[in-house]
Amino acid sequence: MPSKRTIISSLFWKYLERMGTQITQFVVSIVLARILAPDDFGLVAIVTIFIALANVFVQSGLNTALIQKKDSDDLDFASVFIASFSLAGVLYIVLFFTAPVLAEFYHKEHLTPILRVLSLLLFLGSINSIQLAYISRHMMFKKLFFRSLGAIIPSGAIGIACAAGGLGAWALVAQQLSNMSLAIIIMWFTVPWRPQLQFSFNRLKGLLSFGWKLLLSSLIDSGYENLRGLLIGKMFTPADLAFYNRGDHFPNIVVCNVNSTIQSVMLPSLAAHQDDKPQVKRLMRRAIITSSFLILPLMTGLAIAAKPLVLVLLGEKWLPTVPYIHAYCFVYAFYPIHTSNLSAINAMGRSDIFLKLEIIKKAYGIALLVAVLLYFKSPIGIAYGVCVSSVISSIVNAFPNKRLVQYSYLEQFKDIFPSVFLTAVMGVVLYLISLVDASPYLTLVLEGIVGIVCYIGLAKILHFECLDYLIKTIKEFTDKHA
Repeated sequence: MPSKRTIISSLFWKYLERMGTQITQFVVSIVLARILAPDDFGLVAIVTIFIALANVFVQSGLNTALIQKKDSDDLDFASVFIASFSLAGVLYIVLFFTAPVLAEFYHKEHLTPILRVLSLLLFLGSINSIQLAYISRHMMFKKLFFRSLGAIIPSGAIGIACAAGGLGAWALVAQQLSNMSLAIIIMWFTVPWRPQLQFSFNRLKGLLSFGWKLLLSSLIDSGYENLRGLLIGKMFTPADLAFYNRGDHFPNIVVCNVNSTIQSVMLPSLAAHQDDKPQVKRLMRRAIITSSFLILPLMTGLAIAAKPLVLVLLGEKWLPTVPYIHAYCFVYAFYPIHTSNLSAINAMGRSDIFLKLEIIKKAYGIALLVAVLLYFKSPIGIAYGVCVSSVISSIVNAFPNKRLVQYSYLEQFKDIFPSVFLTAVMGVVLYLISLVDASPYLTLVLEGIVGIVCYIGLAKILHFECLDYLIKTIKEFTDKHA
């Protein structure tokens, strides 16, 4: 069972890994966006959708099952790897021969070679997913930090070089393939797990008893999430899809640094205490309070600064991205509730509940998608539908934990309300600054400085317990590693 110090250390290294990766990826994407056209990004985005759907089957929900199982061993890992790699081969063949059909459907002949080459990610992903499960299982997040930076920096350089050389969308293909390949190579030398020629159908069957529900949940979720991209790519233009994805990309980068860090460490931590419901509730409360304290002001600040940020980083050709940033900042503000509740449900071994929630959420999500397409008939309408769905989903995801760990939605809202209040005050101040007629560079600097001072200053004045906890946690970690 992981100690508090182990959990804090894991959180720190996972956060560093996410922060370093996202910052590097962000810089690379900005450079590529200035070199390449929005159509190039949209073309690769369409291809990525089909690979993402296939990748759900490759990972099969078994990764989480390996982490959740109390006594998973080498035979479990070997069985999952062989099953995943074999399935990757089958799906690659399917994508290879259906590529021309998909290209004709989207009236983009360049889709065929891009899909056939980029689908090699399925094989690489089957290896990397087991490596990541091993790291999470043993909470070896320090190794993950060096693996991620060691892969993303050179792969980013490769992508930029290809873009500067006039390769267009193929620059994005080269970047993705080199990134995954380098990640696997680095982890081969830093993580003790090795593929073994062992296979146990009984072990796989046992893991599938938990994992098949996650597989179906992931398939439903991935299909639903990518359905929007498929519709935009078909009904509108690749450029529209690029603007939509870029609007999602900005807040996603910010949230992933906090949210995915907590989620990656939270699942094994909660799983270790799954028989102690009061402790699970305490860990959930801490996760929700802390992540809300960090995510809410970041999303509010990003939404207000969206226009000058796009002008400074991407240029005027990407200005249609701004309304999508506004919409997705609202969506990601609810992620602390989503993540904590779903992680607790999985950690308690209730993948059956997880699956039921996914079916319910996607049912009303698709209904909303159809409604907004009929009413708005534009990509931004789809983004508005996601906003409404996110609000409803926060209630749906929290509902089971009222019974599982006695942590109701009302209690959760009370826990995050102080951060909501503080964020609202900061948001008003930043909005007033945005009304000043100044250059986008000056506006960004002013909003950044004032936002940080306002939020942290008020939290300090009002003696926010969460701020004191974060400061204490950072001190404990720095003292340990001094």
